[in-house]
Amino acid sequence: MDNLVDMSRAQRMIEFIEKLTVPEGMHQGEPFVLRPWQKKIIIRVYSPVDENGLRIVRKAILSMGKKNGKTPLIAAMALCHLIGPEAKRNEQMNSAAFERDQAGIVYKYMANMINADEDLKKLTIIRTTKKEIEGRYTGSIYKALSAEAKSKHGISPAFLAFDELAQFGADRVFYDTLTQGFGAHDEPMLWIISTQAEDDLAVLSQEIDYALKSKDDPSVVLFFYTTPSEDEDGNETDLMDRESWKLSNPALDDFLSLKDMESKARTAVDMPTSEPGFRNLRLNQRVASSSRFMSPALWKKNGAAPNPDALAKGRIMAGLDLSQKNDLSALVLDAFYEGEHNIFPFFWRPLDNIQAAEKKDRVPYVLWHKQGLLEAKPGEVIDFRYIAEKVFEIHMLYGISQLNYDRYFIKDLILILNSLGCDTHIKDKEEPKTDKSLCIFDHGQGTKSMTPAITYLEDAFIEKRVRHGNNPILTMCAANAKTLDDATKGKRFEKDKSTGKIDGLVAMTMAMNGVELPDEGPKEQPMPVFL
Repeated sequence: MDNLVDMSRAQRMIEFIEKLTVPEGMHQGEPFVLRPWQKKIIIRVYSPVDENGLRIVRKAILSMGKKNGKTPLIAAMALCHLIGPEAKRNEQMNSAAFERDQAGIVYKYMANMINADEDLKKLTIIRTTKKEIEGRYTGSIYKALSAEAKSKHGISPAFLAFDELAQFGADRVFYDTLTQGFGAHDEPMLWIISTQAEDDLAVLSQEIDYALKSKDDPSVVLFFYTTPSEDEDGNETDLMDRESWKLSNPALDDFLSLKDMESKARTAVDMPTSEPGFRNLRLNQRVASSSRFMSPALWKKNGAAPNPDALAKGRIMAGLDLSQKNDLSALVLDAFYEGEHNIFPFFWRPLDNIQAAEKKDRVPYVLWHKQGLLEAKPGEVIDFRYIAEKVFEIHMLYGISQLNYDRYFIKDLILILNSLGCDTHIKDKEEPKTDKSLCIFDHGQGTKSMTPAITYLEDAFIEKRVRHGNNPILTMCAANAKTLDDATKGKRFEKDKSTGKIDGLVAMTMAMNGVELPDEGPKEQPMPVFL
């Protein structure tokens, strides 16, 4: 059955909003005049109804560049639900943000619009210390929430607005806790307003990608204003192209200053370190707002699944990055076969602190553990024996030509390997005792060792000769990394943020360093070994 349309419902909202007063900015104190593009958003969300007259759209995503009036618009619509034409009795309403100060912005706009109108003052009770507004005659209550709040369980909002969801990264805990309370309402409404996140793992990116793909879900609507990073011919978008600015900034040269936009664009051109921030925040492109090691586009172009024959027939090098025992450790194999790098990653972290680590790092460790992508054994520290057993197993099954390691904690691992019956020898320092001895090599982490390794990795990715399978943990590590050049222009990795993990990328870089040797003929198929 085709959806019905109730234009009067959207029109009542438009009329209510245009009676409000703009609380701040260049039009402060003037009536809230909706632009045609803003009216289209309201009509698209609030007009479609089912045969019972209930609103069809339950989730609306509004993504555009900064300074386009997202927050005032959502504050006005929140008032529509609290005391306006969408108001119902005794409903719970919330705006949510990652930080406390951000969470209070929607509340501030709502309170200021109420205080500018004597009639609205009579309809509401404002509780400033709680950042809470109550409808005096409806009994409905709006409250601002942040991820810093001690308890979010038990909240069942009928109206929920996430402000700048991009700031949550890949952490879904707060988001899921609030949105799962929608089931108790006939017409729940979720608004997501944000510029784009930095990468595909972010909650916002997942929501946008779902909306782009799910054309058959009438309950979800996406308003996506973005300037493409490339034109139709594959050329990079000119940062000074005014016409392209309009694609991500519908308020340009209206209440978004054209002079301010020109100034920010010129800075991005003249100062390359400012370019990522301009692309992310002003052109609404999915790029990190700070410089990063590799673009998401290049990473994706190398995301094919590894060749299943590579382990048995290719030359295997391994990279091992052992962390502090309460953190993330990574083992990455590069099975070089038929000119391609087939990447097989393995990750470990302690189980007992996994939820605390998930909150701190803002990535879904628990989900990855359930999916089998992350091994987490009981305890507050990693037992290196599990890692040693995996190394020994792979070496016995396929034969590791060389294990490149970061020297921290390696002595403990070697002792465990030897206790398991896995003989080891240090390359160029020790002779193998048996033909099954595992060759290990101390791979430095400074610029002397990492410069050629990073350069080789970059070349392999540019040539599209890597197949990493889009492993989400490895993808996270790549997204968190940036390269630091010292005075001699050497390269080494550095984390883009204090909580970001890059262990998987470091291990992969070590594994790929030296794997491509002259072809020695087909690899002999090993006999199966059962441990």
